[in-house]
Amino acid sequence: MAPKSDTMMTLAIHDQRLAKPGLQNAALRDYDSVRRAIAFISEHWRTQPTIESMADAAAVTPDELHHLFRRWAGLTPKAFMQALTLDHAKNLLRDSASVLDAALDSGLSGPGRLHDLFVAHEAMSPGEWKTGGGGMTLRYGFHASPFGTAIVIATDRGLAGLAFADPGDEQTAFADMKRRWPNATYVEDTDGTTALAQRVFDTRLWRADQPLRVVLIGTDFEVRVWETLLKIPMGRAVSYSDIACNINSPKASRAVGAAVGRNPVSFVVPCHRALGKSGALTGYHWGITRKQAMLGWEAGQVGLH
Repeated sequence: MAPKSDTMMTLAIHDQRLAKPGLQNAALRDYDSVRRAIAFISEHWRTQPTIESMADAAAVTPDELHHLFRRWAGLTPKAFMQALTLDHAKNLLRDSASVLDAALDSGLSGPGRLHDLFVAHEAMSPGEWKTGGGGMTLRYGFHASPFGTAIVIATDRGLAGLAFADPGDEQTAFADMKRRWPNATYVEDTDGTTALAQRVFDTRLWRADQPLRVVLIGTDFEVRVWETLLKIPMGRAVSYSDIACNINSPKASRAVGAAVGRNPVSFVVPCHRALGKSGALTGYHWGITRKQAMLGWEAGQVGLH
């Protein structure tokens, strides 16, 4: 059950008009406004700031901010502010251990299962990982997304990497990804990775019968952590300690946190849904503000409770 198209940013990546640079730039400007508003809300939510003060921080008018948030996440700025509170984070964590124990067909249905059922994954062998990507050809492209510029990295077997960059930081973020597989051959292929970007960010294309193919390239421990992340339904979260227990390493919470941080397929493998026991967002490799944006955007897709 995909949300209506106007709940996504007007970038609606599946729309081929986004091949036009002007529209891509407009999409990125929209996210930049959202990013600044989120940063302000994150700092001041305890005082319940007005929409006027949020708009000032985002350098837009109150009406523009209201319509931007409704278009982007399906939420008003006030509802989005509620999605950033600690109480909401604690609510996401309710019964987190049992969430991981549940099978995909256990009755958790609706939008909360949408993302999970859409992804089919496989892991490369330990030998392939140990070569540092040697012998692999990785195609990549930069694409507009609801969370800033997305760096999409693909193999012939499926999506292998997804990262994000703020304006002017694209090459730094790409270099960070390249360090994960230093011996691979990288080929820029924006046209060839466009379809993957469409599949990832347009919820109308999330279908269980046509899954997005994802290839996980990491150590055995990391892959087990990443596979556990894929069990977390949209609109829910789990703690690092629950992930550790789920992979039969109950004392490995810190190692789990490190593996979560090394997840190369951001958003699709939802490391943003891993929280501290208290509901604290803790770190996120691509920035806490982006993590907040993802959780708030997802709250709009499944309905904020």
